[in-house]
Parts: sequence; structure tokens; C-alpha cells
Amino acid sequence: MTAKPMTVKQMERLHKILAQAGLGSRRKCETLISSGHVSVDGKRVTKMGQLVDPIKSKILCDGVSLKKQKKICYLLNKPKGYVCTNANTSEHLRTIDLLRHIEQRIYTVGRLDKDSEGLIILTNDGELANLLSHPRYGIEKTYRVEVKGRITDGAVQSLKRGIWISAGKASPTRIKVIRRKYVSSTLEITLREGKNREIRRILAKVGHPVISLKRIKIGPLKDDNTLKVGRYRSLRKTEIERLYSLVISR
Repeated sequence: MTAKPMTVKQMERLHKILAQAGLGSRRKCETLISSGHVSVDGKRVTKMGQLVDPIKSKILCDGVSLKKQKKICYLLNKPKGYVCTNANTSEHLRTIDLLRHIEQRIYTVGRLDKDSEGLIILTNDGELANLLSHPRYGIEKTYRVEVKGRITDGAVQSLKRGIWISAGKASPTRIKVIRRKYVSSTLEITLREGKNREIRRILAKVGHPVISLKRIKIGPLKDDNTLKVGRYRSLRKTEIERLYSLVISR
């Protein structure tokens, strides 16, 4: 008997295969394809949406054959002073370099800027990274923020109504005042869609520049004071399943 040909439903899109192999998020893999870094069965591919047999096709990226990697996922308590990039740089410390003993190519899910600290996910699971980063799914992230000055109820109400910045209207999901002092205040702010340096920008708009910023929660993952700054741990299977269920249910 001859083997049945693979149907379209059994084929997978090339950028998804690249992401699953640990080459980056789907968006990053789309860039690799459009830039001419990828070939399938000896032919360079630059168009999006190509369906590929993930088992039989010979897929190369920059001349190197794809290898299926075991999916790994870590939760890191990022220190200040580290940047979330995979680009080689001598100017900055990279977050990924804190995971020194990991052989697979991993990358951060989203970003925390250099001056911020707290929880961030690092993985080679492109599917999960894409889902958690996509604005459509709006995974909540909570930050503890210390700002200059004693914040007023009026400023808090302005934040709740939304603040216009160059990237559009920034509207936190929740804002909770933890402490007010004459020289500083501490807030907890929850976002669904984090624009670039959003919290710093909106607080500056209401006259309270950020002193310190720490992410304390990503979806169901929270800071329970057991993960010290600069340390990381593997996510449990139940935690990964919970993250997937959050985006699938939306």
C-alpha cells in the first residue's frame, strides 16, 4: 500500500515551525523568512503563509538545519540593569545571560526595560510566547511602582480614565494606592496591553515620575518572595497549562 499524501490540514505554516524550533516568536520568525534567511527543500522562501510538511521537509535557517528542541519555560526575577534582547551587545547586560546553564536558545516573552525589575518569562516555546505577547489576549500584568510625591485622588482618577500618550490612550485595568507619604507614594498598577514604557510615561503625565518599578504578577504567576532577584525557576506543567488556558478561553 502506498502512503497517503499529507493533507493541507496536516501541514503547518513555516513561521510556526520556526517558532516551535526555538528561533523566536512568530513575528521574529516572519522577519527571518521575509529577510531571506530560510530555505525549504533547497529553495529560499521569502513569502509569508507557506505550508510545509514539518516531518519530511528539509528546513534550513542561515544554512543550519532545524532541530526540534525540547520546550522549556522559566520564570525569572529580573534585576535592574539588564536588557531584554537576544542581540549581541557589549554595551548592556542581557537578561538571557542570567540563565547560564541553559543550552537551548531562549528569549524573553515581552520586555521589562533596563531600569525595571521583576517577573519575566523566558522560553523557546514560540507558540506560548506569541499568545502571551499578543494584545488580543490581554494577559494581565501587575506592577508595584514607587513614585515621587504624595499622589492625589485626582491624579489616580485621571489614570483610571486613561492618559493619552504618543502610542495612543493608555488605560490601566486597575490602580491601587498602597501607601502615601509626603515625598513618595506606592501604587499597584495592572495592565492588559503594555505599551513601551507605558507606566513611566502616564505617571510622568500626572506629575509623579517613577522612582522604582517592579513587575509582581503575570497572569496567574505572582511574586511570593521566594524567587530572589537574579534567580529563576522552571515553570510547572500546571502553570504552563494555566497560561495556555487563559488565552484559549478569550
